[in-house]
Amino acid sequence: MEQDQRIADFERERRRLERLGYRMLGSISDAQDVVQDAWLRFATAKASIDTPAAYLTRVVTRLCLDRLKSARARRETYIGPWLPEPLIDAVEPAEMIADDITTTLMLAMERLSPLERAAFLLHDIFGVALGDVAGALGREPAAVRQLASRARKHVQDSRPRYVIEAAEAERLARAFFAAARDGDTAALSELLARDVEIHADGGGKVLAARNVIRGVERALRLFTGVRRKAVRPATLLRTATIDGLPGYISIERGDVLQTTALDIRNGRIRAIYIVRNPDKLTHIEELKSPAA
Repeated sequence: MEQDQRIADFERERRRLERLGYRMLGSISDAQDVVQDAWLRFATAKASIDTPAAYLTRVVTRLCLDRLKSARARRETYIGPWLPEPLIDAVEPAEMIADDITTTLMLAMERLSPLERAAFLLHDIFGVALGDVAGALGREPAAVRQLASRARKHVQDSRPRYVIEAAEAERLARAFFAAARDGDTAALSELLARDVEIHADGGGKVLAARNVIRGVERALRLFTGVRRKAVRPATLLRTATIDGLPGYISIERGDVLQTTALDIRNGRIRAIYIVRNPDKLTHIEELKSPAA
């Protein structure tokens, strides 16, 4: 009977824990692995657990902190820009996307220490009480308050501030796709901010820019070159919300699945986040056919 209760307690928390794991690690599969490990510890714990949510949060946080050490070492040798696995609204349950964290903010959090990242996510995003955050991190509440404060200052410029209506988001995503597909420099010039950045994650598995492209002139040259070398035009599969940003899923340069997320500010595209690494797109393979 006690095991049945533990199963029920765990299932009630599963989605929240997966969200936490994903926001800590930037990987859906790693988050799921961490949550599964947490379940095994929870299921086999000998002692009675009075607050399952707090216990599971503590275990997942500590497992994520352990994984972040090796993840950071791997990213130092990663080929080209690193981006988190794209979280797609058309694929993941609503509970996995129930916060205001965007790709832009996740990249800003990469600059935080693991403890700062955990403190910020637990306290500011997941609303965990300061004392419980301190328990999860094994630190005094005053130290945790400082960690969260430092993290908040580092990422404040990357917090979402611009609310875009769904219809406008779709219009801009479709307009950008068409302009990029056609190499239409006039249309692209109207859409892109002067200081636009392009981050393309191919992970060394498929062709992608090895460095972040900065500035509208370089961006225009990139899209013109891609269009000139394309064997056949890109195919739009569907528009989507990708880690809180407007974007789309497409087939590019032959048969390469790609997600493109757009950070839009003041009506212009400020940053473009392209994921082409097939290892990061296995969870959306089923979308590899055009929407009606």
